[in-house]
Amino acid sequence: MSAQGKQKRLTTASIRKMKGNARIVCLTAYTTPITRLLDPHCDLLLVGDSLGMVLYGMDTTVGVTMDMMVAHGRAVMRGVEHACVIVDLPFGSYQESKEQAFRSAVRLMQETGCDGVKLEGGEEMAETIAFLVTRGIPVFGHVGLMPQSVNTAGGFRSLGHTDKEADKIRRDAIAVDRAGAFAIVVEGTVEPLAREIAASVSAPTIGIGASPACDGQVLVSDDMLGLFADFKPKFVKRFADLGPLVSTAAEAYAAEVREGLFPAEEHTFQIRK
Repeated sequence: MSAQGKQKRLTTASIRKMKGNARIVCLTAYTTPITRLLDPHCDLLLVGDSLGMVLYGMDTTVGVTMDMMVAHGRAVMRGVEHACVIVDLPFGSYQESKEQAFRSAVRLMQETGCDGVKLEGGEEMAETIAFLVTRGIPVFGHVGLMPQSVNTAGGFRSLGHTDKEADKIRRDAIAVDRAGAFAIVVEGTVEPLAREIAASVSAPTIGIGASPACDGQVLVSDDMLGLFADFKPKFVKRFADLGPLVSTAAEAYAAEVREGLFPAEEHTFQIRK
């Protein structure tokens, strides 16, 4: 069977064609079981370096490694059947040179089977994006608030409040679009500016703390599900509050173990007659 015949999932080309035609649904995914639950409802699944914070307890995404992204990328690919899957290039794996970015992207795609990579940066990364795209690597761009640059940006905050900030984000989005990114995350950007960017670039824009006018939206799944409680950004809506349910279940389990109620006879194996 040809490779074309085997393709059942959405592709980066499919996502790009959705601009102006359908809202793009994107969530982060890091494990096989969660991927299987999210996949039927999403167009795009992002194996985000946000895993460093929501799974590993890091303060920022800066400490995430390529090995971590490969491991979680593989886990997501084991559970996906429908959505297009993109894996983040972690901090330090692509900023040095376009050649370094190419090697890192090739490793992620070869070792996980994902559909493309995401990297942060605007004008300064445009040449790298073009270098990857012309060599067959789909790139998901990321402008506005860039978590990997939090140490130089002055922390996690919304951007675009001043003319200088707005002009920079505007130029970044245009540069990433012209470089050939199939889609662009617009994060932590004031609404009027995000709306303007969505209308001015040819690639679909995926908003997070940006504008409902973006072509799609993304949230960190653990935020959306109420599993990550360290802090709640303004742009997050919790569609479930699973954290307390997990705690309540653990409390009930602990009580039954301590009281000798679990395991009961139906939870044990008896000798067959």
